[in-house]
Amino acid sequence: MLVRPISPDLLVEELADRIAAEPRDRWLRVAVDGAPAAEPGRLADALAGPVRLRGRAVLRVSARDFLRPASLRFEFGRRDPDVFHDHWLDEGGLVREVLAPLEPGGTGKVLPSLWDPVRDRATRARYETVPAGGVLLLDGALLLGRGLPLDLTVHLSLSAPALARRTPEDEAWTLPAYARYDAESRPLQAADVTVKVDDPRHPALATGT
Repeated sequence: MLVRPISPDLLVEELADRIAAEPRDRWLRVAVDGAPAAEPGRLADALAGPVRLRGRAVLRVSARDFLRPASLRFEFGRRDPDVFHDHWLDEGGLVREVLAPLEPGGTGKVLPSLWDPVRDRATRARYETVPAGGVLLLDGALLLGRGLPLDLTVHLSLSAPALARRTPEDEAWTLPAYARYDAESRPLQAADVTVKVDDPRHPALATGT
């Protein structure tokens, strides 16, 4: 795998260029995937403005707003890494309310959030219409390898030591889930773009095998 060092600012500009260059006759569903320690939400947020400046409407959505209710997430305990890997994300809700409406011929009407995992209740968000040619910027963890209908995927990669070092102690129980994700979903190979972020001040674009 070839690795090219890049500054955080240039990374955003290059990704924004790539997103803006995609065909404008359809919606574009972009996912920024990574463990919370890799801060995929930060990168997705940073991309929104530059993509808009390049002439494309943007809607930001976070997968954390599409988790299952606590009764389902914690059915087998609060710290089961396999349940976290397999069942925390409400894939059906994410597809139904966000991704499917942006299929060719879709309505373009997207529900930006579905479930508040802190209050454990529906967010009661209102639907938003994404204009033709608009871009969905979705961030989240463990998104690849699920068959989600996405058009462009960016994976933020952390080595196992870096992930362990940057994961809060009370979330260390999730580490086996990310190890399993790397082994089974192979996000480095599955993503359209892979960025190594062991040192967030000095990211690196990874290409090839």
